Amino acid sequence: MGKAYELRLYVAGKTTKSVTALNNLKKYCEEHLKGQYSIEVIDLLVQPQLAEGDQILAIPTLVKKVPEPVRKIIGDLSNEEKVLVGLDIRTKK
Repeated sequence: MGKAYELRLYVAGKTTKSVTALNNLKKYCEEHLKGQYSIEVIDLLVQPQLAEGDQILAIPTLVKKVPEPVRKIIGDLSNEEKVLVGLDIRTKK
C-alpha cells in the first residue's frame, strides 16, 4: 500500500464553489488514491475557530496534512493538473 493521505477541505456552507471543490476532490482521490485517503470537510460557518489552526484566508481551501509537506490549494479544484501536483500525486511537467 502507498502513502496515506489526510486531506482537509475548508468550506463556508454549501455554496456552488464548495460543492464543486468537494466533488472534484472526491473524483481525483477515487481515481488516484483509492483506499489511501481520508477527507475531512470543515464548514467554517459551523466551526469558524478551526480556520486559525491552518491559517485559512480564503475558501474553499484544501489542506494536505499528511504526507508532509503540508500543502494548501485554494479554489474549486477544477484544475486537475494543479491539484494533483499540489498533492504530490503527479510531478510538475
